[in-house]
Amino acid sequence: MASPILETQSVSKIYGEGTNRVVALDQASLTLYPGQILLIMGPSGSGKTTLLSVMGCILRPSSGRVIVDGKVASDLGEDALPDIRRHYFGFVFQAFNLFGSLTALENVEMVLRMKGVEKETIAPISMALLQHVGLSHRAHAYPRDMSGGEKQRTAVARALAGDPAIVLADEPTANLDSKTGHEVLALLRKLAEETNKAVAIVSHDLKAKEVADRVIIMEDGRLRL
Repeated sequence: MASPILETQSVSKIYGEGTNRVVALDQASLTLYPGQILLIMGPSGSGKTTLLSVMGCILRPSSGRVIVDGKVASDLGEDALPDIRRHYFGFVFQAFNLFGSLTALENVEMVLRMKGVEKETIAPISMALLQHVGLSHRAHAYPRDMSGGEKQRTAVARALAGDPAIVLADEPTANLDSKTGHEVLALLRKLAEETNKAVAIVSHDLKAKEVADRVIIMEDGRLRL
């Protein structure tokens, strides 16, 4: 069996102290493998998004370890974490987080520029990514002129910019109708199968179970496998 591309080992995240102490994550341990879709479900406030942020090295755990491709990322200094995020992770957000003044193509190109991709290859790579998610015909559309599904497909293409090994998706169907949400989930399933990327999804959407290899339930900051 392949080695995990990402592990969390007994990670906790605590905010505040004393009577104001809030335990957002409590000793959460999981593994994520290439080509696998891991689904994290649970009620609002259970710690799902906090866990995803810790997995993606956006938040530093209060205790425990985050290991990315064999590297203990949680031990690295703040100056090293941006490189880990740029190299290993693509993020898909509930609210799309597209730049309204940029076209679909330009939104993807911007990420490639940030990742230091050679200038002459940025445009063709970006167009290929939009084609991969079935959106090349809308490459020059602005977010204001896109449907919710088109925005989320653009967000997925942007997450793939730079060929990250891991894609983290936070409620990717929350702002979509049922049919479009199913299409986005199917796209993430195809992504894992065809490109061997590891995908972790946080979702309330029961349809997400249809594309997941593993499902983990979170309750009060704890994982119930």
